[in-house]
Amino acid sequence: MPPLFRDLSDDLDDDELEPEIFLDAPFVPTDDAMVDMMLKLADLGPKDVLYDLGSGDGRIVIAAAKRHGIRCIGVELDPLRVADAMEDAAYAKVEFLVDFIEEDIFEVDFSEATVITLYLLDSINVRLRPRLLAELRPGTRIISHSFEMGDWISDERLELGGVSIHKWIVPAQVAGLWEWEGLNGEIYQVDLQQKYQEVWGQAWCDEQSVSLQNAQLCGNQLDLQIQTDPTSNPIQFTLHFEDGELQTIEQETQDN
Repeated sequence: MPPLFRDLSDDLDDDELEPEIFLDAPFVPTDDAMVDMMLKLADLGPKDVLYDLGSGDGRIVIAAAKRHGIRCIGVELDPLRVADAMEDAAYAKVEFLVDFIEEDIFEVDFSEATVITLYLLDSINVRLRPRLLAELRPGTRIISHSFEMGDWISDERLELGGVSIHKWIVPAQVAGLWEWEGLNGEIYQVDLQQKYQEVWGQAWCDEQSVSLQNAQLCGNQLDLQIQTDPTSNPIQFTLHFEDGELQTIEQETQDN
């Protein structure tokens, strides 16, 4: 006759030893050709710091460190994949350049990154978007395998075997009223509005309304084309921003 009661301690022990981990996006490894294209699009330099959010087996982190000699951090919630990635980094002899953090991508501090790589989902990218815009410095590049950022349109897009790679450059916050003095003593003003890297608005020269013909924002650099008179050539201004303040202005007259 079977016992009326069963000891459940063994089952509880098994559950404690193998806790369930709920990942926001399933792990799907990025093939080597795609890794190459993502790193090429990131345009890595010797001073870059790369964070891979949802780093999986660490192949993007390890490849970036090995090929470019830069510091790289992988963020991954699955401890088994973190352990495997650390072993692979040691095998590739880049363990002194890389680190893998067992943490939630929505909570980790990635503000020091100059490059972010992603292979998540559209919905996850959109959830991350407010933090990426608020916490990353202007000019930081974000590279996503396959998935987009909702209504934040990418600055650049490549195709590899029918799969898209997207690149965004984090824009400075330039909305508002700005004023500066031109080379001949004129006082210029612009009142700008902004949605991500798209900028538009109104312009004045010595308090007279003039034509703001073009505005292009890339990172912390804003190029404005202003025409003060229909018969004169437009003037190109390049405005540089730092920590939310206008720092320097360059001026050049454009040829028709």
